[in-house]
Amino acid sequence: MHMPQLGLGTFRLKGQQVIDSVRNGLELGYRHIDTAQIYDNEAEVGQALAESGVARGEVFVTTKIWTEHLAGDKLVPSLKESLRKLRVEQVDLTLIHWPSPGGAVPVAESMQALLAAREQGLTGAIGISNFPIALMREAIEAVGAENIATNQVELHPYLQSRQFARFARESGIHLTAYMPLAYGKVMDDPVIAAVAARHQATAAQVTLAWLLAKGYAVIPSSTKRENLASNLKARELVLAPEDLAALDALDRDERLVSPDFGPQWD
Repeated sequence: MHMPQLGLGTFRLKGQQVIDSVRNGLELGYRHIDTAQIYDNEAEVGQALAESGVARGEVFVTTKIWTEHLAGDKLVPSLKESLRKLRVEQVDLTLIHWPSPGGAVPVAESMQALLAAREQGLTGAIGISNFPIALMREAIEAVGAENIATNQVELHPYLQSRQFARFARESGIHLTAYMPLAYGKVMDDPVIAAVAARHQATAAQVTLAWLLAKGYAVIPSSTKRENLASNLKARELVLAPEDLAALDALDRDERLVSPDFGPQWD
């Protein structure tokens, strides 16, 4: 199944909150749900999927392998546990969530294990997340760019990572933008507000449409049904070249997600 370019993120959503968000999202027409082992909500996402009445084949489901499970002998068992929680026989995409801290597990070892998981039918596609250029190179060397469906990274108007994005594009690696609304900072931006006013749109819609125009997939999250519905409309918003240029000019290399175990960024 092809990954829908606009998906529903579930980071920081727990318990009933995530059940409601996924249920509302599916009712509204989202067909791409993104979760991860460390979010501790796979079981609730699975419950919402099971109760939604939407056929399994119609929903693209992504999960991510946590750093403790990146070793060759741990990755597949951990993914099987994720499938049990999600109540599915296969996810559509499995990503390495973060590179192994300090390079404890070689990239090649984890990528080979992911490939084995795909060969066993546990996942439709495989990919990476939070991989800078140097580690993208290692992943490509290990399994080939054609076997890396996406690299999911923080991308928004204030963090555009141009050199990194150029490398990904030239290598044939598709990018998925997480934190696309910069923790809601875009809502207070006068430049984005001006573009939104011109289009009778919201700041969130403008930001998502800008990312989609760059060819990225986006996975905003929300607990509010009206925001979920509104974000979905970004797919229909066509920004003019001057609108795109206005958002391009907001880049200030502002990274909002940088855990101490994270990699050296470009």
